[in-house]
Amino acid sequence: MPTADHLPNVTWVGSGEYTSGMVGGGSESSPSDKKVGVVGLVYFDLRRRGLCGPELSMVGTSGDKHAQIKAHFKKNIEARYKDMDTTYTGYPAPGVKDADAYKTAIDALSPGDAITIFTPDSTHFAIAEYALRRKIHVLVTKPAVQKLTDHLRLAEIAQEEGVLCYVEHHKRFDPAYSDAREKARMELGSPNYFYSYMSQPKQQLATFASWAGKDSDISYYLNSHHVDIFDWYVRGRARPVKVTASASEGIAESLGCQAGTEDTITLLVECELLDESTGSPLSGQRATAIFTASWTAPSGAGVHSEQGFHYVGTKGEAKVNQSRRGYTLVKEDGQGQGASADINPFYMLYSADLDGHFAGQNGYGYRSLELFTRACTAINKGERTAESYEGVLPTIKDTVYTTAILNAGRVSLDEQRSVRIITSKDGVPSLS
Repeated sequence: MPTADHLPNVTWVGSGEYTSGMVGGGSESSPSDKKVGVVGLVYFDLRRRGLCGPELSMVGTSGDKHAQIKAHFKKNIEARYKDMDTTYTGYPAPGVKDADAYKTAIDALSPGDAITIFTPDSTHFAIAEYALRRKIHVLVTKPAVQKLTDHLRLAEIAQEEGVLCYVEHHKRFDPAYSDAREKARMELGSPNYFYSYMSQPKQQLATFASWAGKDSDISYYLNSHHVDIFDWYVRGRARPVKVTASASEGIAESLGCQAGTEDTITLLVECELLDESTGSPLSGQRATAIFTASWTAPSGAGVHSEQGFHYVGTKGEAKVNQSRRGYTLVKEDGQGQGASADINPFYMLYSADLDGHFAGQNGYGYRSLELFTRACTAINKGERTAESYEGVLPTIKDTVYTTAILNAGRVSLDEQRSVRIITSKDGVPSLS
């Protein structure tokens, strides 16, 4: 059960790259910039700081992974940072393979505890629903789910149970993105045009080999970042009404992905402008948003993720290059060959402070998880309700149009047509 001071114990569902920094079935460190992961490291530090409960656990589908993950944590986290305890309980047990082990782990929690979900997209709904029904707070990675109907259902369940369902849209906490949002809404007039691009190098497909092109696509995986940012920027001023998607293919297939796996997906989204006082559509006024995502970018670009956007309003524009923050590192390998890398320490800062403690608390990847955990504690204490975080944090209810756009994009590709998003009088979207 939550501690006496209402701090939630936390279970991490998913044992892969984002949670542990391990890939290849938990046998090797990630080749990306998340070599020690994000979720595990952050929660070990939150426990050190007294911001979550003492009981941490991790769920995979094979219990044999945990020995290697624990050794990895001891070597790369516990031995690197002062006062960092990396103990956790692993599910399932050694020698056991169980795709439903998350149920056992969640059943060991108490109402008011929390889980994080970093698993293939197609599994999010079942895991989140199981936890919410047991009054467990839920953080789910983006995309929350793949279908709009499932998204709306999770929002209903969270409201019924009075718990927080939070979508891990960490881009909202990037200081450049959040500052640009305030200026866009205060100074740049009505929304008119938005374009974003986000990619990862083709070798990342090896990390996603178990699900890439089978359970999900690159638009769900990467476009979800900027679709949410756009929706967050234009909230109450514009809403999507039509989505048309296109895609390129060939590279992913040549690298072993199943036939039909898209390399790059672009969503063209038409939006209607709204009267801010009434919420009614403004006749004849439209905005356009374009979202492009790829997981077959060339190697050697110097960054793990190329990403940025261009927002144009009726009175100005904002551009953010999130790929290159003016911090370049050149390092030679054992053969004397050098390579340049552009570093982004604003997402996750893995450095230690002068006393040897982990010093990444201000990274926006860290802050996203900390804010969720603090919100769970406030709800457990009765200081706030889960509903009070609507419009404050990226809750499941707050992010419904993100799933509407992504789901419409998938339907558009599958059925080779434009898909309309119809919003009812009570503000509930559906696809047509």
